[in-house]
Amino acid sequence: MSGAGTRPTVVLFEGRSDRLAFEVLARHRGARIEVLDLIVMDGITNLRANLTRLRASGARALGLFDAAEGRYVAGVLHDVGMLDAEVADAGASDLAAIGFYGCERDLEEEVIRAAGAGLVLETLATRGELERFRVFQRQPAQRVRSIAEQLHRFAGTTAGRKARFAADILEVLPLDRMPVPLALLLESANAGDT
Repeated sequence: MSGAGTRPTVVLFEGRSDRLAFEVLARHRGARIEVLDLIVMDGITNLRANLTRLRASGARALGLFDAAEGRYVAGVLHDVGMLDAEVADAGASDLAAIGFYGCERDLEEEVIRAAGAGLVLETLATRGELERFRVFQRQPAQRVRSIAEQLHRFAGTTAGRKARFAADILEVLPLDRMPVPLALLLESANAGDT
């Protein structure tokens, strides 16, 4: 949590994989995240309960979400008093102004796009999963997909893989290529601590 005399800043993540990716980016940028409270909500449907509790405590809440959930997130932000009705009706377009950042599809897609297929494949090789991916690619349903789509689908095919997928890639991704929503979330979180 933030120091005495300041409003604590809480960063909400839909799942563990998003939090791990945020921690990797923060470490690479030398950001002080020990002053933040990082909460894994275990699903976006838990946003309302978390925001209601945080608003009652006076904490500053920020978050990361998937674009498909933008209208839901905007509605919850409105319902808890963080967003006016006009902006909530527009959906996710103006949520960044209050510290909620949408990934185009999800964080894994943002990371794959930022890294490029080559770097993702190198990361899979380092993890010892490249051959598994090659077998996955040969499946009939995968043959018609782009490599980016195959990588995205592969990220979620085995329990535990998705939790580390984005974080492992971010470990080797140059800072200037970090996914924009994640980078903006970190900047916003650190801005509240200055």
